[in-house]
Amino acid sequence: MTNSAVEGARALRVVIADDQQLIRAGFAALLESEPDIAVVGQAATGREAVEQVTRLRPDVVLMDIRMPDGDGLWATEQIIRDPQLSRTHIVIVTTFELDEYVAHAIRAGASGFLVKDTEPTELIRAVRVVAAGDGLLSPGVTRRLLARMAAGLREPTDAAALAVLTDREREVLALVGLGLTNTEIGVRLFLSPLTAKTHVSRIMTKLAARDRVQLVITAYEAGLVSPSW
Repeated sequence: MTNSAVEGARALRVVIADDQQLIRAGFAALLESEPDIAVVGQAATGREAVEQVTRLRPDVVLMDIRMPDGDGLWATEQIIRDPQLSRTHIVIVTTFELDEYVAHAIRAGASGFLVKDTEPTELIRAVRVVAAGDGLLSPGVTRRLLARMAAGLREPTDAAALAVLTDREREVLALVGLGLTNTEIGVRLFLSPLTAKTHVSRIMTKLAARDRVQLVITAYEAGLVSPSW
């Protein structure tokens, strides 16, 4: 395990789960170079990942998909089901953008995904973005994810599930589903970015969504957006 002295109470705690030691070491060295990030644990199997996360309760988990003794999908599901880990966010790290398990992992509650050859600055940014509760899906990736879901992963649910939302919140949710940022939503609806962010936060609370990615999935399932745009 690679440990780091936490730089103050606000340091982001990260667990890295990957069956390749070289990958773990590389990610750890990169993240440890940042004063606001602490790598508190590493795991080589899915079961080890669940054990580490349960014990350490990190802010972010970088989760490989293909690992022995419980793969990343299984580990993600175990972590998401634990109410005591509701503040832990999972980023799937995969070799291919559309790994066959990525959509399942996102649906299970992962906050996004990265490819393993991502730029170092993007990996660091991803940890900070996900820890803040934002999703890590670009509009292009969102489209492909929804297309994969439309192909048979899950049927849309009744829009009545959104009855708790106001008309404005439904508008905002639809734009989140399109992959728009708070700033872009504000421009589209003639709102300030702060007001758009407030709407998104309220929607997350009302729908008990872990993060923005879950709102994307909800928007699709309720029929507010489709992968055909």
